[in-house]
Amino acid sequence: NGIELGKKLNLPELFGLTTPLLLNAQGKKMGKTESGAVWLDSNMLKPYDYWQYFRNVDDQDVGHFLRLLTDLPIDEIKKLESLKDQEINEAKKVLATEVTKICHGEKEAELAQSAAVSAFENEDSSLLPDYVITKEQIANGIPLVDLLHNTGLEPSKGAAKRLIQGNGCKVNDNTINDVNYIINFESFKGQPFIKLSAGKKRHIKVVMG
Repeated sequence: NGIELGKKLNLPELFGLTTPLLLNAQGKKMGKTESGAVWLDSNMLKPYDYWQYFRNVDDQDVGHFLRLLTDLPIDEIKKLESLKDQEINEAKKVLATEVTKICHGEKEAELAQSAAVSAFENEDSSLLPDYVITKEQIANGIPLVDLLHNTGLEPSKGAAKRLIQGNGCKVNDNTINDVNYIINFESFKGQPFIKLSAGKKRHIKVVMG
């Protein structure tokens, strides 16, 4: 650790920096144990999923996160956090876009927001992030439970099963409630990809490779 290193280097003074844990409105920390780690590395968490994480925060967390994680003027933050009911969703979009911009750049932030808006409004699924599966995999059939887990939409197969049983999973906007459902060529209906959804706000494009 830093203290041991300082001793070995014979440093006369050492300084430490501590910061509070980033907690949500329920007092739970952001981390691997709470709905998946919020990775800054795009190889670990796609910018789209990073944007979605902050888009889906609790209403009570919006102002707190805007203050801690963005460079927006305080006056603007006060206006955003004062929004009520459905209007607070606009503040969440601002939060998501601003933090994604800082972490991944303005272009990725804009692409993530455009993809999310398009998916929610059923406009253009082609803007969603890709997950490629081979024709051989499709021919053999892929359990929907496995696909939900492999794409990262659900953290485990158990969570994927619970999602399906709770009518929270959709394939091409059609609800699937069979935990034994298999994705095959028929699922694609002659198209090069299918839209896989977990709940109302998490979507991915499964592409035939």
